[in-house]
Parts: sequence; structure tokens; C-alpha cells
Amino acid sequence: MSLQKITDDLIADLDGLAFEPPTAFVYNPLVYARPAWDSYCRKYGKGQREVLLLGMNPGPFGMAQVGVPFGEVAAVRDWLGITAKVGKPPEEHPKRPIQGFDCARSEVSGRRLWGWARESYGTPELFFERFFVANYCPLVFMEESGRNRIPEKLPAHERTSLYAACDRALRRTVQRLRPRYVVGVGKFAEKKARDVVGDLDLIIGSVPHPSPASPLANRGWAPQMTQALSELGIHVGA
Repeated sequence: MSLQKITDDLIADLDGLAFEPPTAFVYNPLVYARPAWDSYCRKYGKGQREVLLLGMNPGPFGMAQVGVPFGEVAAVRDWLGITAKVGKPPEEHPKRPIQGFDCARSEVSGRRLWGWARESYGTPELFFERFFVANYCPLVFMEESGRNRIPEKLPAHERTSLYAACDRALRRTVQRLRPRYVVGVGKFAEKKARDVVGDLDLIIGSVPHPSPASPLANRGWAPQMTQALSELGIHVGA
């Protein structure tokens, strides 16, 4: 099954899900930024991968803006070589407008992750020979204030339907890419990987999340990333 078909089915599965306060706005960049996501999949998602790096859900200044996981604008445009027209969600928070590739805010997590990939491999082609990067959940949740709301903070009855859709997409993505390793970027993604594909013949682990909210990540994340992968048996470098 193609990544595009997996995406189509995930969008359909998520369509119509309802989220109650304090969730006030929900963005799905797989819909309004679909051309960028499809371009990413076409360029870098063909064939098998040794390692699937799995994030949690989009950041407001990353994938929410440009449709690519950990999508810091400059990295996506200048290193990955992806640009595309980006639309708007049906309802937009005035404090969190979607500006696409015109967004001037930098997504720190994405700057760190793609910066590490560039330093380690030089070109995206070499990096993607071994790796693919995806998110478990494609949706962005915001409170009335504009504050980001992560999926695990949703009420149990909302998580049930959301996770069912995301679980199906993750399992299909793993079956499509056939990685040897599924590595959560953070512990939430590792847990979901164990829940969803723990029965398959692969190695599951995690690396530290590059978020600036993490004091550990702010003390030099790139060497921590390389070390965590090495401990899983993944040699980093061209």
C-alpha cells in the first residue's frame, strides 16, 4: 500500500472526529498542506527503510505550517528541497495563523532534528537511504488561548477514536517501509510503537526529544541523538 493511500485513509478516518473544550481548534496539515506532504513522500518515501523515526504530532511552527514532520521552514525548503502551496484549515486560531513557507517562526525541534541529519549525512538523499521520519498523529490541537495541547492530554473517550485511526496508519506505514527499527522521538511515540507494532519482528526504542522544553535537549541534543541511536545498534554516518 502506498503512503498516499495510507494518507487518504487516515484523513477519512479522522474526518468527523469531535473534540471538546479545552480543545478549541484542530488543524490537519495532511489536508491543507497535502501537496508538501505528498512531495516529501514521493522524494523520500520510496522503497524500504532501515529506521523509522516516529514523532508524536505536529508542532505549530513546523509540520502545521509546511506539511512535513518536524518541518522547520528553512530546513524543508533549503535542505529537503520541498516547496508547495499551503492552504488554510477550516477554522484558524488568530494567534496561530497558517502562513506556510512564509512562516517566520523557527521550529526548534525541527531545526535540531534536520540539522543533525544534515551534519551526519550531508545530503538528504544519503539520510533517507536509511531513515524515514513520520508522526504518529497528524493533528494539531490548540486551546482557546492558543496553547498547544498534546494528544495524551485529551480525554479518554477522544483518544480512543483518535488512536484507532493513527494506530491503523502507523501499522500500515511500518508494513509499507518494513524497517528494522522503529524509534520514537520521545517516550510517547516509543510507547505507541510498542502498542501498535510490538508484535512484529523489529527493534523498538526511543531517542531524546529535541524540544526546547526539555532541559536535557538544550544541553547539546545532536550528540545525545547519535548516542541513543548507537545504543540501539544504529550506526550514524555516511
